[in-house]
Amino acid sequence: MEQQINELIMNKWMKLMLLLTVFCSLFFLRCTMEKTADTPVQPWSENPWFWEYKGKPVLLLGASNDDNLFQWPAQTLVPHLDQMKQTGANYVRNTMSDRKDQGFELYPFKMLENGKYDLNQWNEEYWSRFDFFLTETGKHDIIVQIEVWDRFDYSRDHWPGHPYHPWNNVNYTSGESKLDSLYPNHPSRNEQPFFFTTPRQQNNEVVLKYQEKFVEKMLSYTLQYDHILYCMDNETSAEEEWAVYWAEFILTRAQEAGREIFVTEMWDNWDLTTAHHKRTFDHPERYAFCDVSQNNQKKGQIHWDNFQWVRSYVAQQPRPLNTVKTYGADGGTHGSTKDGLERWWRHLLGGVASARFHRPPSGLGLSELSMNSVKIAREIEKEVNFWELMPGNDLLSEREENEAFLTAIPGETYVLFFSDGGEVGLNLCDTKARFKIKWFDVRKGKLAAEVELKGGEVVTLSAPGTLEWVALISKS
Repeated sequence: MEQQINELIMNKWMKLMLLLTVFCSLFFLRCTMEKTADTPVQPWSENPWFWEYKGKPVLLLGASNDDNLFQWPAQTLVPHLDQMKQTGANYVRNTMSDRKDQGFELYPFKMLENGKYDLNQWNEEYWSRFDFFLTETGKHDIIVQIEVWDRFDYSRDHWPGHPYHPWNNVNYTSGESKLDSLYPNHPSRNEQPFFFTTPRQQNNEVVLKYQEKFVEKMLSYTLQYDHILYCMDNETSAEEEWAVYWAEFILTRAQEAGREIFVTEMWDNWDLTTAHHKRTFDHPERYAFCDVSQNNQKKGQIHWDNFQWVRSYVAQQPRPLNTVKTYGADGGTHGSTKDGLERWWRHLLGGVASARFHRPPSGLGLSELSMNSVKIAREIEKEVNFWELMPGNDLLSEREENEAFLTAIPGETYVLFFSDGGEVGLNLCDTKARFKIKWFDVRKGKLAAEVELKGGEVVTLSAPGTLEWVALISKS
């Protein structure tokens, strides 16, 4: 009897311990999931060249048809995001722009009965659209890179009707604001006093206080979300003091709200090796990532070389290098469709943290061609992560300029891009393993051939056709 009692007590004790173990495990899992769900987009602690989101490393790939999607009506926006998600795209650009390009865009300020704007009052529909956009991109796990100021909004044909124009608001006159009626030249001339208002420039307090109100209003929405990155301007030619002021303003407001965010600036200069870009490269304490999209004004080998120069320059304090707009589309003004595809793939193999196709007509947007490239990249990710690879053109021989580009884990995995067919040698002398090659037709977005080869020598690789091809070479 005593033995039976002891066994009964032991069984109950074991069940109790089992239940306690299960409870602790579930509690730990729940805490971990809640922590992961709240982890914002940030430079990846294990490899700061790339981003992490919700506690996991992530490669940002994008293709969308506009630069300010938040202005889109919901019935147009949501299907666009759905299509991006299905393709594998997880990255959009969003300028806070209000240019009347398609007719449905709104200004952020309230229009009074007299037809003028009050910069102290808001157009709630504008901000409602913005909040809806942030909510929907969050649901889709799509990272948003915001550009706070877009110089094109404040010059040429877009300036005369803008609320900041002194003729269009009840808050200041031309004399008080020092803003003229016309700025007909290209904004790259940097003639608009709107971009000289900060204390270390012209200290224009009349206009600056309304600029600050706008940014604070924007932050009142964005700081509620975890999937937002911040760029101060679109391809700016402004003085460095302008960028510094807004970067520190936004970082300070975020810190006051108990939020950690990450900012950068996008300079207009097409040559990444110039002093303009060192304004961000040299200040990792302020700019936690760098946007080098203007490199996409370059073509061919120089496009690759300049980006690799940047990687080398910032290697002592590596940061994510973003390309939020890849130019190039037939009929556009910044290169052909072929240029767009080449630029996107060269940057991807070169080590970017993000790559997005620019909107039409200057880019491929969310089109069949852009989606095919995103799909291939995601197929490659099923076998190897791009953050595990390193640019490796030195392993190629018999290579002509701009013919082929390589990223690799030597001896294990190689990803090779041919810009227009061709044939190169790949150095596999250090391993006698057998490899399989998957040939992807970039324009068709599908696997075209699969073959095997043996290492131990320099092997010759020939693209199956002309135009753009990607080869995934991995151990069998």
